[in-house]
Amino acid sequence: MHCGMCLPTCPTYVETKIERNSPRGRIALMRAIADGKLEARKAFADEMYFCLGCLACETACPAGVDYTHLFEMARAEAERSRALDSVPRRLLRGFLLGFLFRRQGRLRFAGRLLWLYQDLGVQKLLRISGLLRLLPKSLRDLEGKTPVIHRRFSPELIAPEEKPASRARYRVGLLTGCVQDLVYSDVNRDTADVLLAAGCAVVTPPHQACCGSLHAHNGEYKMAGDYARRLLDCFDLDRLDAIITNAAGCGSHLKHFDRLLHDDPAYAGKARQWSEKVRDISEWLVEIGYQPSEKSSASTGARVRVTYHDACHLCHGQKITAQPRKLLVETPGLDLVPLDESMWCCGSAGIYNLIQPEMAGKLQQRKLDHIAATGANVVATGNPGCLLQIQNGLAARGVKVEVVHPITLLARALRR
Repeated sequence: MHCGMCLPTCPTYVETKIERNSPRGRIALMRAIADGKLEARKAFADEMYFCLGCLACETACPAGVDYTHLFEMARAEAERSRALDSVPRRLLRGFLLGFLFRRQGRLRFAGRLLWLYQDLGVQKLLRISGLLRLLPKSLRDLEGKTPVIHRRFSPELIAPEEKPASRARYRVGLLTGCVQDLVYSDVNRDTADVLLAAGCAVVTPPHQACCGSLHAHNGEYKMAGDYARRLLDCFDLDRLDAIITNAAGCGSHLKHFDRLLHDDPAYAGKARQWSEKVRDISEWLVEIGYQPSEKSSASTGARVRVTYHDACHLCHGQKITAQPRKLLVETPGLDLVPLDESMWCCGSAGIYNLIQPEMAGKLQQRKLDHIAATGANVVATGNPGCLLQIQNGLAARGVKVEVVHPITLLARALRR
């Protein structure tokens, strides 16, 4: 493609005005390597990891170019070429992607250690002692982004199967996620409560596997397939009307299991069935005709000004924009105010804010400026990475604006 309609929508190109930092430039590099005109060396690998993977270019593209697949295959090629290979990088990726995320129990154990570090006051003591200043700046910045871990994880909050008070109209599976489980297990509980109120029986396997989205987005396509198979084995799809996710980045990947496992004779059929049934929570509630205003009592007290940030993989990856807004508008006690550039990436982009902190910081500040202009008391967004990125940015500015998942606002109204 050469038209360039994607260029004004690409955050990295808008920031640098360099052609190779645009979708058109990156696709040209991919094509050159596919045609054997270039080799996948370090410059190519660096550019693929400079891309946010926000998929705004897909929304803008008049020809419907599948940049998601191109982007994931390009990163996989960068990893196969070992262009960025080093011992520290290999060890870190092996530990995180190959070991820690392979078993949810390992991840929860690490989360429990981090919770103790926070709950016992060690983190606070280190921060006020000044000892962190002895660390390199990159590590100091990383420590500052440490999320607050919840005391109880999803299996402690949600039973393996819960049924609504009245007869269930639907039976759905609930995905608890990885980071979502550790940092936002309360959002998973909120999701289950709203599903119950909507007349859904909720099945939540306590030992779910990682979905592999982090692996697919970072060039480990084979490993992503292994994770997908293990997750498929956790659910009896024939007995479920839908599989519900509340994490946009995961949802975008989950809906492509059919493509990921298309050549696996043992799992291809189940993967197609899975992809047909995966729904974002807002998408599902609107699809079944759930109306919060008819199901919850009238709110009391002052109304809350809420603005909504579109998580990239929800609006660009899954084309879901109207449904979350519809639910927010219909939730009692809320006034939804528009956010300029609501579909512009906040800089989180999976682990982008960790590997490209400078560009991520620029996008974060741009997003925060627009949030400040709304005068909102609350920012709603449907992805754990976005929640953390915006929360950390607002905290650094000393701004007291609550950042929550839209489903949490709906759950609060139902409880009132």
